[in-house]
Amino acid sequence: MHLEGIHHLTAITADAGANHRFYTELLGMRLVKRTVNQDDVRAYHLFYADGGGSPGTDLTFFEWNLPRERRGTRSIVGTGLRVTGEETLEWWARRLHEEDLVAEDIVLRDGRPTLEFEDPEGQRLFLVDDGGAGDDPVLWEESPVPPDHQIRGLGPIVLSVPEVSDTELVLTEVMGMKPVRRYALSGDAEPRVRVYSMKGEGPHVELHVAVQPELPTVRQGAGGVHHVAFRTPTEEEYEGWAERLNALRVPNSGEVDRFYFRSLYFREPSGILFEIATDGPGFAVDEDPETLGEALALPPFLEGRREAIEANLQPID
Repeated sequence: MHLEGIHHLTAITADAGANHRFYTELLGMRLVKRTVNQDDVRAYHLFYADGGGSPGTDLTFFEWNLPRERRGTRSIVGTGLRVTGEETLEWWARRLHEEDLVAEDIVLRDGRPTLEFEDPEGQRLFLVDDGGAGDDPVLWEESPVPPDHQIRGLGPIVLSVPEVSDTELVLTEVMGMKPVRRYALSGDAEPRVRVYSMKGEGPHVELHVAVQPELPTVRQGAGGVHHVAFRTPTEEEYEGWAERLNALRVPNSGEVDRFYFRSLYFREPSGILFEIATDGPGFAVDEDPETLGEALALPPFLEGRREAIEANLQPID
């Protein structure tokens, strides 16, 4: 039983309309599911992904009217977006600078060419050359980004923790990840970032953990990250993970049916929220693949409340 990489990452926006424009029009990702937070139906839950909404490509957002995140440790501090080739990174560098976004120079980080930037709310993202590792994405024909330069998926994801030993115990002994190497961030003399790998090789199966005790504790808000989810391919393995968490007495949500996938939630020792999610049934379970994300989709258990839910949502197009 192995986790197969990053499933999705869920972040926070305070402006769904501007968020939608940025991720579809500038980053060229497809809105594959327009729905609501199932635990707070007043809030949009928007899923951006490749052309088919493939597991491992989903960057999702809850819309909550919150102030900006106060950055700090005990949080997710970087979301990798995979592309292939330094020529593609150079294309993206020009595109981001033309939009006057906060973007750094292309640098070699952990042995891979990387371009760090922020979205307009301060969401910390980075494009990384994956060398062709990971599944090939389903291209989105309507993307404003040329096919060779489209985002291929997620990974790696970077966490910040004040102390690593208990987190490492969960990652390795509970979740089956392997410590593979360490590297230093810019300006650091010591390699304070530890890399843990799931099944396979490449940034799509990596979690990077920066040990930063000098930072204050995060205050979650817009421009921050809510949680990261990891892939388990089958219902059988998903149930195995539920049994494993319970057997090891890891406090968790129990099995949660999100309709588009099934989930398990728990927190690692520094408080960061983790999710284990199944690959299926996927976003086409209630929409035509050709029209994903064009209308508000509600799972069956919320359909009876559609009128009230829609009344509380503002159009985002």
